[in-house]
Amino acid sequence: MTPSANKSGSYRVGSLLADFQPDFDFDAPLPLPIEEFEDRLRRIRRQAVEAGHDALIVHTGSVGWFHASNHYLRYICDWMREGVLIIPTDSDKPLTLLSFFTQSVLLPPGGEPVLVEDIWQIGPIGREYADRPGDSVVKTAEKCAELLAGMGLAKAQIGRIGDRTSLTFWAALDELMPKTKFVADNAILDRMQTVRSPREITLFRAAAQLISIATQAAYHVARPGVTDHEIYAAFTQAQLTYGGETGDGYQIGINEFGTHCGKPYGHVVRPGDLINLYVSNVTYRGYTAQTARMIAIGGITRRQEEVLAACTEGVKRAEKLIRPGALMRDVNNAAFEPMIERGMLASPEARTMPYNWAPMDDGSARLIPRQYVKNIDWEAQGRKLMHVYPATHGPHNPNLGHSVGMAGGQNSFNISSHNYDRMEEGMVFVLHTQWLEPLSAGCNVGDMYVVTKDGFENLSSHTPLETHRIAAEA
Repeated sequence: MTPSANKSGSYRVGSLLADFQPDFDFDAPLPLPIEEFEDRLRRIRRQAVEAGHDALIVHTGSVGWFHASNHYLRYICDWMREGVLIIPTDSDKPLTLLSFFTQSVLLPPGGEPVLVEDIWQIGPIGREYADRPGDSVVKTAEKCAELLAGMGLAKAQIGRIGDRTSLTFWAALDELMPKTKFVADNAILDRMQTVRSPREITLFRAAAQLISIATQAAYHVARPGVTDHEIYAAFTQAQLTYGGETGDGYQIGINEFGTHCGKPYGHVVRPGDLINLYVSNVTYRGYTAQTARMIAIGGITRRQEEVLAACTEGVKRAEKLIRPGALMRDVNNAAFEPMIERGMLASPEARTMPYNWAPMDDGSARLIPRQYVKNIDWEAQGRKLMHVYPATHGPHNPNLGHSVGMAGGQNSFNISSHNYDRMEEGMVFVLHTQWLEPLSAGCNVGDMYVVTKDGFENLSSHTPLETHRIAAEA
């Protein structure tokens, strides 16, 4: 049954985008050259030598919807699915990859690994899947141990790099190789990605341009009567058409309060709505971009205008300080000045700042307020909103921004009041100011930057930071 309030019909998306054209040309860069991966491998091996490792083992698992669990293999050898990579420290010994041990089947291209000679297919097995005995993780560990022993590394010191999906594999390898000293050493790869190469920056720039194209498509279709599904679909179609790799790395929030960090559920756009496009991840050839934009439908409240203005001004004040040598703390604090001047905050210090997902002041759990909140589109589907989100006022995060890297990677640094590091040429990051007052007002706007020799480049400059305005008339 389709609720009457949500009869938007996805068939409209094609007609809504029929005359859409982005206002700039997208120039798709080629994949990184082999030479860049060769340089990375030399640097990885050098750090392994300094750490006393005879080899490195890099594990990437698989998580839902055909995604690798981390970015490490793609960074080292451009392999975009699960695998275990053996990297001997000796430069004359080849790399060996073990893969194809999950049911998330993806075949190259894209993803033919560079610099790798042998690839071993382990195979997803088990009684239910293949009516064969065994466990794919254990089988992977067994083959890995066999290969390491064949390389003379049964009693070596080996660095291992992975994530929480690696735990069962590591445990099996520990049991199979009791005389080997394994040392967790993710920092080898994490350190290398704080500063990006010029070729990497071209890929970040392309990912940011995909966001701009998609945002312009969202602006093109957004109007009263259109649903959040249709706006989300327009955004997705536009960026995927130009080379985006995934369609699930962003959020859309629409209501009369400006609440962000949502997914589409069937909300019909109405006058007075505030729409947030919180793009946490659009990926191009493994490299991601992030921005945030606001859309106002017709007239909004005075308080909402004040919050939008404070957040927009905050990003612009912080932007002026970006340059090599700038203290990250200073950039962060500058963005919160407009909020302090308006009485929204007392201090930019993360330790003291209220934020939407904060626990209680003593560190204990916070009870989310239980209260009926009218939402006619949700109720048309037989459900009710019975809690107030967010639970408390403030920014979404107690800081301004963070590094932007490869898909599946963690932030290598946050731009916060307690970060006394200095910016360096080649650093890539997002600055997003956010503020939410429950059932009142909200904003989330941000741009993506790279530090240049003389200052910065705004990678997301093709769409203005200011709130996009759409008339209330359908």
